[in-house]
Amino acid sequence: MIMQNKVVVITGGTSGIGKALAIAFLQAGAKVAVCGRKKDALQALQQELSSPALYTHIADVSVEADCKSFIEQTIDRFGKIDILINNAGISMRALFRDADVSVLKQLMDINFWGTVYCTKYALPAVLATGGTIVGVSSIAGYRGLPGRTGYSASKFAMQGFMEALRTENLHTGINVMWVCPGFTASNIRNTALNEQGKMQGETPLDEGKLMSAEAVAQAIIKAIAKRKRTLVLTGMGKLTVLLSKLLPGLSDGLVFNHFKKEPGSPLK
Repeated sequence: MIMQNKVVVITGGTSGIGKALAIAFLQAGAKVAVCGRKKDALQALQQELSSPALYTHIADVSVEADCKSFIEQTIDRFGKIDILINNAGISMRALFRDADVSVLKQLMDINFWGTVYCTKYALPAVLATGGTIVGVSSIAGYRGLPGRTGYSASKFAMQGFMEALRTENLHTGINVMWVCPGFTASNIRNTALNEQGKMQGETPLDEGKLMSAEAVAQAIIKAIAKRKRTLVLTGMGKLTVLLSKLLPGLSDGLVFNHFKKEPGSPLK
């Protein structure tokens, strides 16, 4: 996939899907700007990839001023933005009745508002290039998942925002799309918040059996090149979306039973 001289902005690009995207776009000839909250992780990425086409910026996407600075500094550095990928995100695992409301707020601040902030400041530049704005969502953006009320809410909100934005820009020359990976091997479950807002520090899934971040990144790049509207990945993901639309009652039971079987599941 040729992305020669395209400028790609990726939030949350130091691990998982974000890092895989950064590597894939650099290999395709793009210039890539990545943000993350941790300075050492950004420095490690710079050292690992060692590319003059990579720009890194410390930013917490839940902070509007950080998003504004990241976008402005990227434009100063590369002169334009062709593709914005709102990838930064965090998950949770706790029943709503047990969770502090601040946990849900934190997920909304990062997953939803981070997308809104970066998109707001990047939109004029993307309009100028006729480029693409992407939201990395989740199956949880189509189907509410038990133990993940805040995560599901944030992804539903993201997808509603992206769909409205796409419709507003139907005739402006830009493409707006959202991507819904199924379970992907990444760090998101290790950093998922528990009911107290602390990282659970472990994954309940066998990460080795999940779709790789690299495979997801390649699928996303192909979808961007084809200017798709949506991308739903994995057979289970597609089936879950379909059943949720056609047989929502059946879907309730299947989803409950699936997540009840997770090691350490809060469901009873």
